[in-house]
This record gives sequence, C-alpha cells and structure tokens, in this order.
Amino acid sequence: MIAFLTGYFTFLPASAIGASGVLASVTAGVYMGWHTPELTTVETRLQGSGFWAIFNFLLNVLLFGLVGLQLQPILDGLSGNSPADLIGYAVLVSVAVIITRILWVFPTTYVPRYLFRRIRERDPYPPWQFPAFVSWAGMRGAITLAAALSIPLTTDAGTVFPDRDLVIFLAFCVVLATLVLQGLSLPFVIRKLGLEADDDTREEAKARIRAAEAALGRLEELVGEDWVRDDTAERLRGQYEFRRNRFAARFDDGDDGMVEERSQAYQRLRRELLEAERGAVVALRNEGRISDEVMHLVQRDLDLEYSRLDA
Repeated sequence: MIAFLTGYFTFLPASAIGASGVLASVTAGVYMGWHTPELTTVETRLQGSGFWAIFNFLLNVLLFGLVGLQLQPILDGLSGNSPADLIGYAVLVSVAVIITRILWVFPTTYVPRYLFRRIRERDPYPPWQFPAFVSWAGMRGAITLAAALSIPLTTDAGTVFPDRDLVIFLAFCVVLATLVLQGLSLPFVIRKLGLEADDDTREEAKARIRAAEAALGRLEELVGEDWVRDDTAERLRGQYEFRRNRFAARFDDGDDGMVEERSQAYQRLRRELLEAERGAVVALRNEGRISDEVMHLVQRDLDLEYSRLDA
C-alpha cells in the first residue's frame, strides 16, 4: 500500500509547488525500484510483481482511453487550424523528438567515458551500434500522454489554458508516430546493425555464476556449524557447483553442450513431476478432502518452483 500510494504522495506536493507531478512520480519510482530489494520481503516482492503488472496495464489502457475520449472535443477545439497545419505541426514535433534523442544518446554514451577513467574501467566504450539502437528505440507512450493530460484546463487567472488541445493532440501524434515508425522498424534496425540477442542472456549468466559462487562461499563457512549435516552440505554443494558450471559453459566456445543438455533434461523431468503434484492436489480438492484455500496455497508453491525453471 505504501508503494502504491507513493506516486500520489510525490505527485501532489510537486504539483502544489508548481513542479511536474509526473516527473516527481517517475523519480520516486526510480528510487523505489533501485532500493526495493533491501526494503521489502520475498512475499511482498512476489505480490507486488503481479500487482504492478496488472496495474501498469490498466493505467496504459486508461490513458489511451482518455485520449480517445477527448480526441473528438480536442479536434473540435482545433477547428481554427487547417488539417495541413496540424499535420505539419505533428510531423515537425515528431521529427524533432526523434532527432533530439539521436543527438542526445551518442554524447551521453561516450563523453562521460572520455572524461572519467573510472567509468571507462567499469564500463568500456560500447560499439557504435549499441547507442545507435538505443537512440532509435525511443518509443513514447504512457508518460508522454500523462504529462500532456496533466496540463490544467484553466490558468490561475481563470482563463482557458492556451493551446492545451494542441499540446495533447501533438503528444498523441508523437506517441503514434514513434510507436508506428520506430516500433515497427526495430527488427529491421537490429538486423542492419548486426546486433545479437544474447547480451541479456550473458549478463544473466554472469549474475547466476556470481550468485552460485557466493552461495558456495557461504556454505563453506557454515559447514562447521553443528546444525549443518554433512550429507545436506554435500548435496547443496553439488547443486551449486553444477549451476555454476552450467552457466560458465555459456562463455566457453569449446563447450560440447553436454552440461546444458543435462540441465534441460532435468528441467523437463522436473516439470513433469510438478504437473503430477499439481494434478494430485487438484484431485484432492475435487474429492473434498482438502479445501480450496489449501489447494491454492500448495499450488502457489508449485507454480513458484515451475517458474524458476528456464523457459
């Protein structure tokens, strides 16, 4: 609930002092997203993930729905402008947005690395194809519409806010132009730039290797404790070593694929067993031997185990 209300707690004060409530909410969201792991529990994160996925979808639908509902009155309010002028404004603003992003991404990618050695050492210069892709992947959406719709209907003097309809119309045109032009052309741009789709996979593998090594290190520290059984420690050691070797194999060009094949076979078997567990639990519910509440509780745990397996 605190996470949900934070957006309002940041929007309202910022709006009251004349700042951008939308940008204040985005800033708060970035901060919360960065610090969520240490501020929340496992159950809170699992519940929050599902909640925010649904809520984000509803907000996007609501924003585009609001624009659709207002589009006809907005067009009526722009009746004093010719269609050619409106189309020209939309094209100019959309082109300006796209070009500005391109001109912004390249300097912000390379200039900090040129000026600061620590940044270069931690994150070396990327190939030019990377910022080129980022500069083109500038689709606009909910934030643009929310910023436009947050413009008040009247000024403090009580007069109609000048050109509000035109701003909302142009914001909608920018969203439409970037989604259609840039969004639909992304596959073509990716192919032309020769980009591969495994960067996230390699980063994920690095993270999992590091996590497995940390777990192994902690396990060795705890082996001497009275409550750690030797057979349990040995079983866990084997699991983490296999996990580390499996993801390390993705960086080995000479790997024969046997480690990954073993892992896929294990995951396939694990899925079959989880489906058998789920079927047995549902059968118990259907026979009236357990309640719906117990079934959902066990099924949730089974679903979590299933989701941890690689797709």
